[in-house]
Amino acid sequence: MSWTRDQMAARAALELQDGTYVNLGIGIPTMVANYIPDGINVTLQSENGMLGMGPFPTEDQIDADLINAGKQTITELPQTAYFDSATSFGMIRGGKIAMAILGAMEVAENGDLANWMIPGKLVKGMGGAMDLVAGVGRVVVVMDHTNKHGESKILKQCSLPLTGKAVVDRIITDLGVFDVKPGGLEIVETAPDVTREDIRAATEAKIIN
Repeated sequence: MSWTRDQMAARAALELQDGTYVNLGIGIPTMVANYIPDGINVTLQSENGMLGMGPFPTEDQIDADLINAGKQTITELPQTAYFDSATSFGMIRGGKIAMAILGAMEVAENGDLANWMIPGKLVKGMGGAMDLVAGVGRVVVVMDHTNKHGESKILKQCSLPLTGKAVVDRIITDLGVFDVKPGGLEIVETAPDVTREDIRAATEAKIIN
């Protein structure tokens, strides 16, 4: 049985280390804020100028002025700080953010990441993803293992324009958890009732263990 999006977010939350500053990308990664384990104190950073994001609001907590980089409403914490985008990207480019948890359209077996555009579709720009993958200490990608046609999104080489080359450290999908190693991907964990054979059949990239 493959993981749901909520279960993928909960598994990604286990990657968080106490006392660190972490950036959550749009999509499934934003859900990680709802699953931070007890006893783990992390500070979530948003590129649009917020340090210390809380979980998604309940209906009576919604404040339209409080949004993350994906334009979703969020909550603030007593220690939340606000600043301009230049300061935000100074933190990212200066190596002050320990980890980014990002979504992806494609990841290659060597850690190349494509997560910002599909050719022919209108996009506003790369956003902060390029800076994040270049500036943070660790990049964890959370994504569906295959597309809607059942084709692998974890490839030998990305076909879409790259966000960064050899930047991904760990991949979490609905089928399992994988580390990027020299020569290919290492299976760290499988979702319940998902076998290594299931993963190999669904993955174009080389599995080395």
